[in-house]
Amino acid sequence: MAAPSQASLLLQKQLKDLSRNPVDGFSAGLVDDSNIFEWSVTVIGPPDTLYDGGYFNAIMSFPQNYPNSPPTVRFTSEMWHPNVYPDGRVCISILHAPGDDPNGYELASERWTPVHTVESIVLSIISMLSSPNDESPANVEAAKEWRDSKDDFKKKVRRIVRQSQEML
Repeated sequence: MAAPSQASLLLQKQLKDLSRNPVDGFSAGLVDDSNIFEWSVTVIGPPDTLYDGGYFNAIMSFPQNYPNSPPTVRFTSEMWHPNVYPDGRVCISILHAPGDDPNGYELASERWTPVHTVESIVLSIISMLSSPNDESPANVEAAKEWRDSKDDFKKKVRRIVRQSQEML
């Protein structure tokens, strides 16, 4: 049997740390106990935001060379947000490959570095829910609605929050 990789050992440690010291606002576990590289995450909508009270499920998939490369995060629950692609993929700077941004939107210091952990990633997602960035949106329609039609945006988000609560 092959020895565990550095990535799998690090992920096992992070999972153990999270189970010993849970962090407010989310829970995490493995999708399948035989695969340390795919996690199921539930993000709880942050208090005093449009997403307050919602329970949003996501899959966090780690590359074999983690922590040198970032994981991908994709909401499996419906999500209406400028920084979430229509297919659920989360678009925040720390999930972008390390180095200079080919489009010039982000500083290298804002992108992925190996010091990030599952906890810092999910806390960044919670922060994203609290304050959407509509400057370089992943979901152009959501960003447009966020800017131009806040009432419609709020109505959609309230619906998905209610929907997420009914799924419990």
